[in-house]
Amino acid sequence: MATRRGFLKAGGLALFGISIGGVPGFVARAAGSVKSTGLYKKGKVLICIFQRGAMDGLMAVTPLTDPYLQAARPTLFMSAAKNSTNSPKGSPLIDLDGRFGLHPAMKSFEPLFRDKRLAIVHGIGSPNNTRSHFDAQDYMESGTPFSKGTPSGWLNRAIGLLGHDASPFRAVSLTPSMPRSFYGDNPTVAIGDLQDFAIQMKGNPLAANMAARSFEDLYDQASSDLLKDTGKESFDAVKMLQKMDTHNYRPENGAVYPFSPLGNALKQIAQLIKMDVGLEVAFAESTGWDTHFNQGTESGVFARSASDLSNSMAAFWADMEAFQDSVTVMTMTEFGRTVKQNGTGGTDHGRGSCNFILGNGVNGGIVHGELRELAVENLEDGRDLPVTTDFRSVFSEVADRHLQISDDTVLFPGWQGKKIGTMRS
Repeated sequence: MATRRGFLKAGGLALFGISIGGVPGFVARAAGSVKSTGLYKKGKVLICIFQRGAMDGLMAVTPLTDPYLQAARPTLFMSAAKNSTNSPKGSPLIDLDGRFGLHPAMKSFEPLFRDKRLAIVHGIGSPNNTRSHFDAQDYMESGTPFSKGTPSGWLNRAIGLLGHDASPFRAVSLTPSMPRSFYGDNPTVAIGDLQDFAIQMKGNPLAANMAARSFEDLYDQASSDLLKDTGKESFDAVKMLQKMDTHNYRPENGAVYPFSPLGNALKQIAQLIKMDVGLEVAFAESTGWDTHFNQGTESGVFARSASDLSNSMAAFWADMEAFQDSVTVMTMTEFGRTVKQNGTGGTDHGRGSCNFILGNGVNGGIVHGELRELAVENLEDGRDLPVTTDFRSVFSEVADRHLQISDDTVLFPGWQGKKIGTMRS
């Protein structure tokens, strides 16, 4: 029979809310007081953003001078030249280095790249050539691209390798449900929104009738023995969140977050960092990258997602001005899109894409990775950007340099690849 003890002690506690709107008062007051003493020592924080749907890396970061890409995308290719026929509204690609151009909707990334705080890895992806969204995401989040049965996610294993006392908010996903990256034996929390708290335990038979009960109710009913077993500091952290009471969180340094699920998630991650609740790994999602039709160029489906991603990350970085040495943000996406556009003005499931890494410890201002000329003979299966950088090369390096996790045999079982220099030594 399930018990309250089992419910509270089990890993994977999910706290969720019903809106993406305002910020709860109890969070705002704590977040607004940076000088307040937190319950847990400040440490490094890694934020991972999954771009679900498979981002077209060739549109996000375009090889400017590749004639094969221009021929393969007669209505999607964009130029860096002003007033070009491929940039009809005067919003050309942003020339990064003479070879690669950043999509204009990602203009918020340009100053971060110029300031060497943003690195890009091109041709990144999984060695597994599946073009199934579900399978590719599962392989990437488990960190085992050829093993379907891996029970844990790579971020959960990373949490277990941190090797010190943890708060209940060590690993927080700002998503409605627990991401595959967080599955595993180490406790993780999924918070859909901090505005309204409720409790749901994934796979727990008590979840249905406990979903409407507050953590405060459970706390008040807990016996002294239960407190001893679960750790009083865990309850203290949650009670701290609940008892803070004010209304308007004001981001610092003029940061303006987009009113979007990703913008709201990053804003709340910023607040948790400022509250000193012991956050070390955070997870968020960016959606809308499955661009099969009407992909658009400087406007359209792709541009909307690109703008939201870059503006959300740039706002977060500005808001984190006092904490930037402690924070690294990394994006990931399950695969890229085809080199050639399809008949409906979109791109289909492909292989290699690109990702973005933001932080003071990043080897920034560089487009890393290998990208050959996009002639048909250089493409995978004659249609796709080849994967020339295994995602584990980048993920392991970020975990190593930022979180001081160096046990790759546990983090990525079976992988023996090399790191590529995306982080500074």
